[in-house]
Amino acid sequence: MLKYRFQKGLIVVLLVCISFAIERGKVAANSGEEHNVASFLNELYALRANLLIHQDQVQIKQHYVSGHKTSDYALRQEFKRAEYLQAWAEKRGIRFIDAKSNIRIVRVKFEGDLARISLVQSLKLSYAYAQSNAPAQSFGIGTRHALTLKKGSHGWLLYKEWYLDPLEENPNLISVTSDGAKLPFVPNHHPDMPSGNKYNRKRAIAYANKYAGIAWGAGNRHRYNRSYKDYTGNGGDCTNFASQVIGDPKEGGGLPMTREWRYHFGKEGSESWIRTDSFHQFLIRSGYGKMIARGAFRDIVRPTAKFPHGAVSKLLPGDLIAFVMHGDVDHFSVVVGFDHQGYPLVNSHTADRYRAPFDLGWDKYTEYLLIHIQD
Repeated sequence: MLKYRFQKGLIVVLLVCISFAIERGKVAANSGEEHNVASFLNELYALRANLLIHQDQVQIKQHYVSGHKTSDYALRQEFKRAEYLQAWAEKRGIRFIDAKSNIRIVRVKFEGDLARISLVQSLKLSYAYAQSNAPAQSFGIGTRHALTLKKGSHGWLLYKEWYLDPLEENPNLISVTSDGAKLPFVPNHHPDMPSGNKYNRKRAIAYANKYAGIAWGAGNRHRYNRSYKDYTGNGGDCTNFASQVIGDPKEGGGLPMTREWRYHFGKEGSESWIRTDSFHQFLIRSGYGKMIARGAFRDIVRPTAKFPHGAVSKLLPGDLIAFVMHGDVDHFSVVVGFDHQGYPLVNSHTADRYRAPFDLGWDKYTEYLLIHIQD
């Protein structure tokens, strides 16, 4: 009986060891495949960045499943994205000179010959003006991606992908000035920032730069402020972010919260804190914000007697721009500065932007609300 028990125990030990060895082999195999996947993705996103600048479609095609519907669609979207960026630059007298990609893989799950992946990308875009000797300047865009890769005989290929792309616009619908003339922005536009009793602009701008998320250039290790809920999966986080910038009591602009517009820490924000239309209405009704102007791109950049350099020239860092589509406020961005030619630059969430030209990613049907935050 003792011998039987010993043999039985030995069998159990052997089975456990074999099972452990098998699992360890799986882990080792998956670890190797994860390395291969990471190498493939880094190469793919580097080629995408190159596509934006040089329009080289040949190399990138080899990373997609040719003839497959979802893969072909994903590839066409990248071509369209590059076409839009170059068309926008041409209409603004800008030349893109460099693009650099950095990705962080959040999760990889293998299912047979498929790999399902979540990752975030921080994209740095650098540009210069065609008619200027000013040094190049850069801005950042951050995007969240859900991908499926398929393993073929020669390695991994992109099977399908989804992401919220801030450059997914029709290159034929880019806004231009009413007469096609040069944009009337003011070079070296550095307005004095008043220090009001209610609104601290310098802190608001610092907050916007620190918590601009996964966009290149943002601080806080590319993380949002975790004191606040992230509404990205609940319709978007842009208004929540704009509210934080002007209203956070510790690091932001410090505008006093009200019964209507406030964030309940440990819970959630009020309707006016997180919803675009409600936030816009609150700003104007409360007197916290004042409308400088509203209109299409050509309207707000056109020189007038009231605005010799266009209404956009009256914006100050720390002010807000609302973007209206089909009659509804669709998005909010925070003005954080101006480039060498006086082009207003904005930060936002969903998708994350850091010092990006304010109209990049919007079309000629977009209406802009320029809102000055009262000091």
